[in-house]
Amino acid sequence: MKLFQVDAFTNKIFKGNPAAVCPLNEWISNELMQSIAEENNLSETVFFVKNQQQFDIKWFTPSCEIDLCGHATLAAAHIIFTELNFQEEIIEFNSKSGILTVKKNNNWYTLNFPSESIAKINTPQILKEALQVPIENTYLGKWKLLVELKDEALVKNLKPNFSKLAQLDSSGIIVTSKGKNIDFVSRFFAPKIGINEDPVTGSAHTLLIPFWSKKLNKTKLEAIQLSKRTGFLKCEFLDNRVEISGEAITYLKGELTI
Repeated sequence: MKLFQVDAFTNKIFKGNPAAVCPLNEWISNELMQSIAEENNLSETVFFVKNQQQFDIKWFTPSCEIDLCGHATLAAAHIIFTELNFQEEIIEFNSKSGILTVKKNNNWYTLNFPSESIAKINTPQILKEALQVPIENTYLGKWKLLVELKDEALVKNLKPNFSKLAQLDSSGIIVTSKGKNIDFVSRFFAPKIGINEDPVTGSAHTLLIPFWSKKLNKTKLEAIQLSKRTGFLKCEFLDNRVEISGEAITYLKGELTI
């Protein structure tokens, strides 16, 4: 089985978000895919199988399968275009979150994902204790919390208590603010599913893009995820869909011996 490792949402090795990519000729068991993801020990390992003109796709963290992952989808598209001699301009992935498309434009890849609505909630006490900074507003999506802070410095310097974050019902916590020299910044924490901090999180931007588009009254935005590795994203709000664009670079090519 071939294995690739790709740094997504960056054009520099050791930046962006690393994902393992495993192209398959046919599906293997979920148990084996989960074991491979655990062994890889990256935030995501992505598997895909060509199905006529589409690709069926699945994503696994080291501890569980998830319904949607942006950076690993970008990584998979990068490998399909650069290693598997795919000649079309747009890739269609069939996933648990519906049809996802990735369009290539020179070195940039544009993901088209469903947008996610959020509702304002009272800030949970455990969240206040976990972050230990003033919280402007808290919103709830399907399984993520979106936490708005006053400024970029608070987001950048945040040192969460991960054990307390893991006690929240939501399995992902997005912390965001308006940027100083960019439209918005964010960080993403998911200790409940085995990822204390994810370097660059495409799926989080399915909430962030509608939120900041409405708040800043613009449909095209640029964003930085302020993890240690950092990532740069170009974003567009299309009502019930969002477009998330980024670059990618291959770090590793190898073979699994199982």
